[in-house]
Amino acid sequence: MVGSFSTAGPAIGLRRIEETAPALVSLYKSASVSLTKNGMGGLRAAVYLVLDHSGSMRPYYRDGSVQALAERVLGLSAHLDDDGRVPVVFFSTDIDAVTDMALDNHRGRINTIAAGLGHMGLTNYHLAMDAVIDHYLDSGSTAPALVVFQTDGGPSSKHAAERYLCKAAGLPLFWQFVGFGNRRSSQFDFLRKLDELPVPQRRPVDNAGFFHAGRKPSRMPDAELYDRLIAEFPHWLAAARARGIVRG
Repeated sequence: MVGSFSTAGPAIGLRRIEETAPALVSLYKSASVSLTKNGMGGLRAAVYLVLDHSGSMRPYYRDGSVQALAERVLGLSAHLDDDGRVPVVFFSTDIDAVTDMALDNHRGRINTIAAGLGHMGLTNYHLAMDAVIDHYLDSGSTAPALVVFQTDGGPSSKHAAERYLCKAAGLPLFWQFVGFGNRRSSQFDFLRKLDELPVPQRRPVDNAGFFHAGRKPSRMPDAELYDRLIAEFPHWLAAARARGIVRG
């Protein structure tokens, strides 16, 4: 987990990626371009990955879309956090697993974990959000955190999800929601609402973003995915620093 979060250069150098995770070299380089473009070169931040494990997600685990997203997030994290791993929360009706994915064990990691989780239930965002909040607070970190939150539909309890997002707005956590599936589906109307919750009436800063990755998420070009993952983070970071939510 990140300590100091203002420095120069990537947290983990290219040579270590080449030695420990050669399959991620291309992703690491693509992430570097997007970070530089968005003024985030040299930034230190924790990175979390939250994965929807509800029943409708089965095809996305089967076709490798979830594994592909996880590897892309790991490639991004290597620039921001020097521990070489990303905490991963699997959720459905409850929290199905809190684990991690590391540079030296990323191959097939997501499907291996998912295969042992059993029943794929409903979609309770708020429980996953609570698990991330607890993990972050328990870590003792004061660095900002980017939470990549993947889902293929709206939550079972919209009220609870909205309440937790507003609750988390006072913490150094930015929630980047990523939708898998039909871009026109009404399933994502709630995420659009979350993205637009008023500031400061409901939350002190805009602490969430949302974009669709489409029906075939793994086909989204790496450069586009990285641009979308981090586009709103610098704006949140500036606002969070101005409000004293992020210090330094």
